[in-house]
Amino acid sequence: MKPQASRPKVVVLMGGRSTEREVSLLSGEEVYKNLLLKGYPASKIDLDENVVENLKAEKPDVAFVALHGMHGEDGAIQGLLEILDIPYTGSGILASALCLNKLFTKKILFQENIPTPAFLAVGKRNWQEKKVTLKEIVKKTGLPLVVKPVAQGSSVGVSLVKEEKEVTSALETAFSYDDIAIIEEYVDGREIQCGILGNKDPIALPLIEIVSRKNFFDYEAKYTPGMAEEITPAPSLSEEATRMGQELAIKAYKALGCAGFARVDMFYAQEKFLVSEINTIPGLTANSLLPKEAKAAGIEFPDLIERIVQYALEQ
Repeated sequence: MKPQASRPKVVVLMGGRSTEREVSLLSGEEVYKNLLLKGYPASKIDLDENVVENLKAEKPDVAFVALHGMHGEDGAIQGLLEILDIPYTGSGILASALCLNKLFTKKILFQENIPTPAFLAVGKRNWQEKKVTLKEIVKKTGLPLVVKPVAQGSSVGVSLVKEEKEVTSALETAFSYDDIAIIEEYVDGREIQCGILGNKDPIALPLIEIVSRKNFFDYEAKYTPGMAEEITPAPSLSEEATRMGQELAIKAYKALGCAGFARVDMFYAQEKFLVSEINTIPGLTANSLLPKEAKAAGIEFPDLIERIVQYALEQ
């Protein structure tokens, strides 16, 4: 479709330097193609040190942030766009920073009485100086447990630990990405995720269940076709349980101050939901979860992208 004069000019920010660069490029390309399908005058910028000059040259009415991880979901690009007075998609500076940092996410979830798996934060220096012991870790979370870098997405650097002797190597993996690791109790339950759309009055999309062919939904399972089954709406959940999961996801979304769109990752065990984390810029590729949930709600991909742009202009 030819660009329509009535449509705002959109620049898609993608790529960048994070560990999720390749996924971001895929998301950005899908967003760009679908903006063109909807008649938006659109362009692409691969985030680098020339981003300010490139943005000034493009003069967009709105920036579509398709950057995952560092510089995209941590509030950095949001701050730059606010300085340049360019409206942008998704959550603002504070919500982005809070949600990417799993430690601060956890603290707010606890403060708001939103159930979340038990956890322990371990600093790299404290671990190296033996101020934290294996016994303390296992006593807090039990076995098995999950070790995560504090501020990475796409399950980068995440390890499932079944024996105490495996904790050290899992922490070393996490510390190769961040100076803080989150050690979380392993929840033996169903992996349920809920996409949220909107600003002040957000709506919850149908729940989606992840059935991984691996021990958990890690990076390989997320991005390798056939490694996981993604079922939406999540099967064998009663209407009451579905509503409960959606309401909890919206509560978490609001508690962290999210806007535009996000995906809330949860576990369902013993007829209760636990919120694990919130992704403020979830994947937007053909295989991504949010578009699948939107489609189950009757929202096709081009319409989803347009909605996200409209939410940005509402702010």
